[in-house]
Amino acid sequence: MGYFLLYESMLDTVIYARDKWLVKDNGIIFPDKAVMYLSAMEDESVRRERIDFWDDVYGFDMSPIKQVALHEPVVDVVDPKSLVTDAVPILHLDILTCTKDDLAFATDFKLQARRNDFIHGLCAYFECAFTQIHKPIGFSTAPFCRYTHWKQTIIYVPKPITICAGETLRGRLECKPNPRNKRDLDISVTYQFNGKHSDMNDTVHYRLR
Repeated sequence: MGYFLLYESMLDTVIYARDKWLVKDNGIIFPDKAVMYLSAMEDESVRRERIDFWDDVYGFDMSPIKQVALHEPVVDVVDPKSLVTDAVPILHLDILTCTKDDLAFATDFKLQARRNDFIHGLCAYFECAFTQIHKPIGFSTAPFCRYTHWKQTIIYVPKPITICAGETLRGRLECKPNPRNKRDLDISVTYQFNGKHSDMNDTVHYRLR
């Protein structure tokens, strides 16, 4: 697995090896299940350092670079206290049977706020399970679990959203390998929000590289 589960097309290699060498009918794979989740987060201080920083770099307006920074997801450790909404599954993979086509996906999501706060980005993480053994086990890359190499993936929204407890951020996420470099991922997110203090209806294209 790679960052955001699918980065660098690592699962493509697993599928190729599975189809070529795994014993039919009774062959096993570890892990054999994977689920990716999405939540929304408050991240004002880090967003200021990574994104808004380019508005004034020691007195120079370098805002064109801000757009480049905004459209590139960040892999980093997320403080679990920064999660503002619930988390929803956006991708289920059965690694024993999935195909390469399944690794390009599109899904709608609905995230409900647990408190009054700001949303500065989306947080993606995944879980893997080993179910083909007598005592199934698994691990998670979630912010509230033990640190892993994969950390979490942060996708910053174009502008902060003010959200109240119980309000819902809806959207659609599409992900596929970049046609020129299949190790990279092209991710598109459509945001739909109509709240008490904020409105947003926008589609943003990102590239994880």
